[in-house]
Amino acid sequence: MRVEVPETRYVQSGDVSIAYQVVGEGPFDLVFVGGYVNHLELAWKLPTFAAALREQASFSRLIRFDKRGSGMSDPVSGAPTLETRMDDVRAVMDEVGSRRAAFYGLSEGAAMALLFAATYPERTAALVVRSCTPRTMWAPDFPWGRTEEQYRRELERSLRIYGSREEALEVARDFGPNEDDEIVKSFLDYLRYGASPGMVEALYRMNKEIDIRHVLPAVRVPTLVMHGAEDEVVPVEVARYTADRIPSARLLEIPGVGHLALGEAAVRIAVETKRFLQNLWSAGAWEEAEPDRMLATVLFTDIVDSTARAVELGDRAWRDLLERHHAIVRQELLRFRGREIDTAGDGFLAAFDGPARAIRCARAIVKNLDDAGVAVRAGMHTGECELADGKLAGIALHTGARVSAHAGPGEVLVSSTVKDLVAGSGIEFADRGVAELKGIPGEWRLFAVTQA
Repeated sequence: MRVEVPETRYVQSGDVSIAYQVVGEGPFDLVFVGGYVNHLELAWKLPTFAAALREQASFSRLIRFDKRGSGMSDPVSGAPTLETRMDDVRAVMDEVGSRRAAFYGLSEGAAMALLFAATYPERTAALVVRSCTPRTMWAPDFPWGRTEEQYRRELERSLRIYGSREEALEVARDFGPNEDDEIVKSFLDYLRYGASPGMVEALYRMNKEIDIRHVLPAVRVPTLVMHGAEDEVVPVEVARYTADRIPSARLLEIPGVGHLALGEAAVRIAVETKRFLQNLWSAGAWEEAEPDRMLATVLFTDIVDSTARAVELGDRAWRDLLERHHAIVRQELLRFRGREIDTAGDGFLAAFDGPARAIRCARAIVKNLDDAGVAVRAGMHTGECELADGKLAGIALHTGARVSAHAGPGEVLVSSTVKDLVAGSGIEFADRGVAELKGIPGEWRLFAVTQA
């Protein structure tokens, strides 16, 4: 099937213009989330990339975009976070009228695709991830990550693509060690035009902090985890780790393929993607159903020493204070796209689709109420919540409430899960150590927000 190179269009996401393309007329939508750096139009000039894109567009309506700071999208200062990149995806989907789609996440893009599927299950029909790692850096319980020294050397080597042509080609060959010279030369141009040196450094800073391991069990859509058996960047053990933790995942290890597939392997992978998604389409996986679970950040706030304050003020003055308190909290929830779930006396429970927004909302609530002479505390956790009649339930809510109980006056306290998910946001934390949360198994490391 011959597909014309699509026109690049733009949509506004916040204050950033996101470049996107749509090609193909298949029965369902497929959103392609690229890794590392992207360039929508140069991808069509790489014969093997173009062949794979045409294969994907032969069975779907293929939706592609350049992430902010890369390719034809607006340059940005600093690193884009997973949360803002999810906003960009939703902006593109809304612009092209895509209510529900399958997602293909490649390399770095896989982490964002997994987070999106858990957070927006109503918009995600299926998921394919390839060369995926849920965490970047080494940890005692994640031995495949990079050490600080390894990551520093990797960044230095990546920046050499902006050096002499000879050393740049040497670096580009890392991505496709078995490809012929012409393919590697074309891919080098793709990398050099896809991002500036400063943007590559910013991306490395963000990627270094990525850790979505806690999100994996909350991915409930049908998922194919594909991984090259010869991948030297992300070991195949990471793919097995990822697939084991996603309830509906199937693992496919592809012999003879490395981290990126630049040659004939790219088409092979597109064929496997087609087989997986078409089978799901035939089985009715795209039929809209109300999700019964979703990933959310839950925020709890309450007035410090409220009983003593009520006694001190008396009934009428206490009612006036509560009215002022409720108005300020609701104003900030509206500003930061939080959803009020419940209100009990002087406490609020709200839910957010992004932890950075939740943190900034909590900080604004604490500050504005302090200015009004009301001391509050806030706590939050990100986890899988059950949905029933528009209400949230489940262990994530209990965890958030217990985190809040450990917060001091004027403090915003978060679980380590929240901290891990705001990588690259510029939000700073102080370690508050390990705590036991009443009724919640295990020990939990808590962090106080110091800068947002």
